[in-house]
Amino acid sequence: MRNMKKSTAGVVIGVTVLLSACAGKNELPAVSEKNISDSSTSVGASDKDPSEKIFEGMLSDPVACQQKNTYDVLNVATYITRIDGMYFIADCYHDQIIYHDNIVDPLNQWNVLTNEVHYAHTIASDGTLFVVDDTENNRLMVFQKMAEGYVHTQTLENIGMRPHYVQYDAKNHVFMAWSSITGEMYLVKRAEVPEQNGVYPLYVDKVLKIDELYGVYVRSFTILEDGIYFISGHNNQKIIKAVINPAGDGFDIIAEYSVADELAGMVQLTKIGELYYLTISTDDQENQDFATIIRTDSLEKLAGGGYEDVYDQFGVSGGTPYYITEIEGRYYMAHHRTAENIIAFDVSDDRIENVEVIY
Repeated sequence: MRNMKKSTAGVVIGVTVLLSACAGKNELPAVSEKNISDSSTSVGASDKDPSEKIFEGMLSDPVACQQKNTYDVLNVATYITRIDGMYFIADCYHDQIIYHDNIVDPLNQWNVLTNEVHYAHTIASDGTLFVVDDTENNRLMVFQKMAEGYVHTQTLENIGMRPHYVQYDAKNHVFMAWSSITGEMYLVKRAEVPEQNGVYPLYVDKVLKIDELYGVYVRSFTILEDGIYFISGHNNQKIIKAVINPAGDGFDIIAEYSVADELAGMVQLTKIGELYYLTISTDDQENQDFATIIRTDSLEKLAGGGYEDVYDQFGVSGGTPYYITEIEGRYYMAHHRTAENIIAFDVSDDRIENVEVIY
């Protein structure tokens, strides 16, 4: 097994990645030493007594947005989830995260969590704190529910390059934020005690890296019981399965799965029942005409075409399927480049059923 240690700056890659945050819209900057910080040092995680720690990015005056959504439609929706009895949608190209207590009311009745992001893709929560990846600003924004609503409490800057996916690992009590260009995983923890105003700070505990994904545009990772799966980027064409090593300071790669050219630009891998579902944005040439949804019973079969294309079963076409989430036993898919942006569906005995366009 190869051991990938905590990252340090210093390797310059002379490549320019040509995919946008969501659907191939803009050119990305080259990866270089100049725009990658030395991430081997934890932020706010010194050996001092916890009460003496100085946590970076804390707002002196936390504030709630308290605005209504002014849009009637979504513009490149990338993610939907339900937290604390509220639905949250990443309305990526509107540069906002919105929330509401149901998915029946029109979008202009939803509230804005934040509109101070540029291409936010996901939101995750531990039940107390809410973390948003502010992709184009290379940072994470942190919110906490207070008496006045969801309050912006902290901003963690310099989270790699284009952090694209954040999840909460309840087993290990850590937020995991993925830097989509540098192959770095930021492990972010909550302080054990709040500050005097009741706000819990977050700090970067560790930064782990997979060297093979440095300079590769990887949109997401998937935590399964047997490891963490990093999906294919258009310029590496393989899914990497890894585990955090026993020392906790890097990844051990335990398997790699090659994929066919037409599957190269993946968005997400999710397992439903015994099958792996993969949403695809482009092929290896960044052609969005190859956007689709496939599934397979074995990742080893992907390189040889051993998969089923199920996009037609959703009754939409010509769009880009994005992240899929499970909410109370039903599945929800963000979808863009068409008018169908949030699609709900059920899976029963591997049959896709009850497909419904929500927004």
